[in-house]
Amino acid sequence: MLERSESTGGNSRHVNLLSSVRAIATLARLVRRQAVVLSIIDGFAAFLGRYCWAAAGEPHASRAAGTTDAWPNASQSEVDPMTADSKGHRPSADCTLNIPRLINLALLVFLLPFLVLSPSCSNSQYKTGKHPIARKASVSHVKQGKPLGIVYVTNRAPSPSVDGKVSYSSFRGHSMSYGSVTLARKGSSLDVLHIAKRGEFPQSPYSIELTGQGPRRVPAIVDAHLRAASALQREVNDRLAKAKRKEVVVFIHGYNNSFDDAAKATGKICNTLSVEFVCVSLSWPAGGAGGAFYGYNIDRESGEFAVLDLKKAIRTLSAANRVKRLHLIAHSRGADVLLSALHQLGMEGYITRTSLGERYKINNVVLFAPDVDLDVATTKLFGFVSDPDAPFGTRASPYGLLPPVGSLHLTVYSSPNDKALALSSALFGSVVRLGRLTSTSIGSKAASSNALWSNSQISGVVDFIEYEGNAGFSGHSYFLSDPAVQQDLDALLRGRLKAGDPRRLLVETKPPFWKFVGRTHQTVGD
Repeated sequence: MLERSESTGGNSRHVNLLSSVRAIATLARLVRRQAVVLSIIDGFAAFLGRYCWAAAGEPHASRAAGTTDAWPNASQSEVDPMTADSKGHRPSADCTLNIPRLINLALLVFLLPFLVLSPSCSNSQYKTGKHPIARKASVSHVKQGKPLGIVYVTNRAPSPSVDGKVSYSSFRGHSMSYGSVTLARKGSSLDVLHIAKRGEFPQSPYSIELTGQGPRRVPAIVDAHLRAASALQREVNDRLAKAKRKEVVVFIHGYNNSFDDAAKATGKICNTLSVEFVCVSLSWPAGGAGGAFYGYNIDRESGEFAVLDLKKAIRTLSAANRVKRLHLIAHSRGADVLLSALHQLGMEGYITRTSLGERYKINNVVLFAPDVDLDVATTKLFGFVSDPDAPFGTRASPYGLLPPVGSLHLTVYSSPNDKALALSSALFGSVVRLGRLTSTSIGSKAASSNALWSNSQISGVVDFIEYEGNAGFSGHSYFLSDPAVQQDLDALLRGRLKAGDPRRLLVETKPPFWKFVGRTHQTVGD
């Protein structure tokens, strides 16, 4: 990052600031969609300039010329009380102290497309040395030229194709399709060879008709739904019949991932688990269309749009008669999508006096670098079940026992070095993102009062695993690139080992927080 000038003079600060902005603007011209990036940087540069001049009590250039004020719409009552003194003035020291942080944020804004790179595109190399876990996790179970088949479920809109090949876009579709993806190793990576669509559900939300007795779902639509669900379950059952384990692993990707990115990431997870499970890529309409900022917001809302179909997919998969356990893995923004779906499914289970584990066979929920605010995650995990007024059956049971959790377990992998989540936290004013939560940050006043902390200790079903490595430039896709993390996932799902088992090489720092024993592997390139 750029260094701040040691000079305390206003002119030196301004020259350094302007030089930094010019450097960012020069770099921006090298990327596609340069108009969007440059407009963001220009606006950000204007903000920096106004902030510094106003904070220092110096006239903005426009004020000196007798035009608009540096803060044209800011009245005394509108001054932020968090940054003003008793007289409503912004302290001049804030500008000096915050210039490096603001410059860092400007750089992060520019580098957003690169920080949130598709995880399947990582070609990182590691200094694995003689670490036994690294050597074991680096072994590929997919041989060169041998195909790997996974199931896909998606509500992306199909992409136009002149050759008749199936492909999916980053736009929203209104029906949930399913089928298979064939992958094959090419060097050290997996490539998509073929996509075969098997069927699709009716367009959602399903149609409702009015009858003499009242409204009801259209019978023909319900019939089509049941046929689609049955066909998807047959696809999964047929694969489970040949699989070593009668368990399904579902992966939900994050922001700015294409359909192929999600399929390749799912294949890599399947390879990590020795290809013993039936693996499902649950792909929602992400893709970052619209640029860094706009694309993130589009994907954020597309994630909310996808919750309905994600619930439908989880219900359908869990109802397949050969499924013994369901493991749900999500990365980044995909974690927020999954938590929203589990929140609503948990409500369904609670009202019917059952739990997620009992009703939907969910055994593990694994969140890697979850891009969700800690308070929001707390509400989605514990908000409904902790409400004494929530109906338990036909009526509330404020003092009654909650449904047994069973074998359901939540594992959250977080990293304080995750730059992508640092940017997300800055953009949304989050106290802490769940994917950056550590035993140190939970000790802060803002985080220690959060219900997630106390409830996770009481229930004993949550483990936070802190990753201290530096997985590439963004530090965001370590779950696919660091062999130690891959091996820990293998030990959790395939070995069914709890945190604290010596074979997982974790050390407890503060319940329920854990760290990897020794150093995790550092990437040479990203």
